[in-house]
Amino acid sequence: MFAHLLGFMSSDMAIDLGTANTLVYVKGRGIALNEPSVVAIATSRGKTQVLAVGEEAKLMVGRTPGNIEAIRPLRDGVIADFEIAEEMIKHFIRKVHNRRSFASPEVIICVPSGST
Repeated sequence: MFAHLLGFMSSDMAIDLGTANTLVYVKGRGIALNEPSVVAIATSRGKTQVLAVGEEAKLMVGRTPGNIEAIRPLRDGVIADFEIAEEMIKHFIRKVHNRRSFASPEVIICVPSGST
């Protein structure tokens, strides 16, 4: 019963990782997020820092100084940069997840069948 209550309070999600856009579907709300699969990172002294993700990062494409790069972590339907893709997924989950709930969301991530 306790597991059932936690399931009710969590926001179950499905994520469609696409080369151009990433969609996040939240159970009971529908598509809660549809943003470009772009991450803006700054590199300084060998350390990488995420500056922007999604729509905000896309606006930075072609308009960034030398130490800031707007990249797409997916290429041809396959994850090309695992660390940056992980940061992008975490950002999108945080953006749509109801933080008032105690339970973590259950997440399903979709990728093309030919990518494995």
